Amino acid sequence: MKSSLIEQRKQGRVLIFSKLRKSGQLARIDIAKETGLSPATVTTITAEMMADGLIEEVDRPTPNGEVRRGRPRVELKLRPSSCVVAGIKLSEGVISSMIVDLEGNTLGSLVRPFDAASFEAEELAVTLNALLQDLAETAEQKVEDLAGVGIGVPGIVNKEEGFVHWSPLLKKRNVSLLTTLTDHLPIPVFVDNDTNLVALAELWFGYGRTLDDFIVVTIEHGVGMGIVIDGQVYRGAQGRGAEFGHTKIIPDGALCRCGQRGCLEAYIADYALLREASIVLPDLPGASVEQRLDKLYEIATDGNHDAQSIFARAGKLFSLGLANLINIFDPKLIILSGEQMRLDYLSSPEFKEEVQRNIIHVDAPVPEIVVHRWGDLMWAKGAAAFALNECMNASL
Repeated sequence: MKSSLIEQRKQGRVLIFSKLRKSGQLARIDIAKETGLSPATVTTITAEMMADGLIEEVDRPTPNGEVRRGRPRVELKLRPSSCVVAGIKLSEGVISSMIVDLEGNTLGSLVRPFDAASFEAEELAVTLNALLQDLAETAEQKVEDLAGVGIGVPGIVNKEEGFVHWSPLLKKRNVSLLTTLTDHLPIPVFVDNDTNLVALAELWFGYGRTLDDFIVVTIEHGVGMGIVIDGQVYRGAQGRGAEFGHTKIIPDGALCRCGQRGCLEAYIADYALLREASIVLPDLPGASVEQRLDKLYEIATDGNHDAQSIFARAGKLFSLGLANLINIFDPKLIILSGEQMRLDYLSSPEFKEEVQRNIIHVDAPVPEIVVHRWGDLMWAKGAAAFALNECMNASL
């Protein structure tokens, strides 16, 4: 009986926390209405959460032109400083990092060049420890005071164990990255696939903040996907449940960087487009992947047929992939993100029409497809959202 009451109280805390996270601030009576908890239960639980320092009282804002009479109505909101965490995203050529509070306010950030291919796990841990110290200084924080650090890694990752089955950034397969990082970093560490963390960023701070079911697809050096079902990121039994980029679309097709052939990523990721463009692109010494891709797109928009065909095929295959996702998951929203979304060929009306032609048509609205251009630090904010999520799950 006692354990049942404890579990009910925890569920109540989770409900209230989730409602405040989504809404910003609410009066106790509104929390009761929107969660289904009794007013007495809300009063008791919120008093506990205030004593724990997780939430705080604030005056309800007065609408413009309205004269306030009597005592201001008190509302509740999350206490930003109650949980401050770091987020780090490892990617080809760069490490992005930031420190945020419980409301997602950025307290400090750092972006540094990074050649992951030269690192073993132990060397990576030393690099991240030094980065964390410098990052904390930018935010005027002590590393030891942070509640934790979330780390996003491209590839196949078992989040529960922090075990990297495969990543294009690591020399070896089957690396127990969490164990190594925990041995070197002075705060709790959480490791997951990077696109899962972008989905968490959308859930906590972005377009998915008020939704329980949506999908995020990212396209840049690779193709990733994060799936949110019933307000939770779906990872699969072994962390392999959202490898959209490695779904097979052409048997024995183009070589993917995972080592297999015919993956969707092998046709639409940055490296795949540039591989096809070797004849079209002029020699660009010292140009980055992004600069070369921008040049290819410029050539295509200027009318070059070969360049246009590269993007046309990529768009066609990607539209089929998205249609398959809609047919399988029936999400309320699909969010497209990543560096390649700066090129509008994957968000044009023609592209969306192609997606609609390949989905099952029923008498219901078609899921909305939106582009969210977060910028480079979106990945780090996703990793920070991951740390917030894990730390708050333990605190509630």
